[in-house]
Amino acid sequence: MSSHLAVIAGPTAVGKGTVVRYIKENYPNVHLSVSATTRTPRPGEVDGVDYYFLSHDQFDEMIQSGNMLEFAVVHGSNKYGTPRKPVEEALKRGDLVILEIDVQGARKVKESMPEAKTIFIAPPSWNELVLRLRGRGTEAPEEQEKRLETAKIELAAQDEFDFVVINDEVARCAHQVVELVKA
Repeated sequence: MSSHLAVIAGPTAVGKGTVVRYIKENYPNVHLSVSATTRTPRPGEVDGVDYYFLSHDQFDEMIQSGNMLEFAVVHGSNKYGTPRKPVEEALKRGDLVILEIDVQGARKVKESMPEAKTIFIAPPSWNELVLRLRGRGTEAPEEQEKRLETAKIELAAQDEFDFVVINDEVARCAHQVVELVKA
């Protein structure tokens, strides 16, 4: 099997992480890239599994040494990025590789690796997105408002992507994403 790289992006609270966890549990032949971030872990998140949790200095060192495939400052405060080495190693092995990143990061990966397929995960509706964000209760109200402003901008970018998949049901969305990566 030849190597395939897909980038999944979408607005905050659309359920990207849930879809990716479902893929991880149900599609063992897919390599999911672990992103790095400077944000603090949410309850239950594990370093090296959910994210590589780095200090701002550690993150900046990875950028300066060229060890980030892409990176961005998200929601005005924390940095997120994709460590380059694990992605390149998985592609060399011929794995299907999925990156779950933000819209800015998807643009950067597409620039440096134009063969990557880009898949935008969209909510069934704006109201559903707002309910999901408020319902998860992991951000203060001010942070929720910041994230919703960012989500409006991200939703407007969906036409830049190769494919748009609606996350109305996790298993169906995950299956559709894997089929697009394989195709």
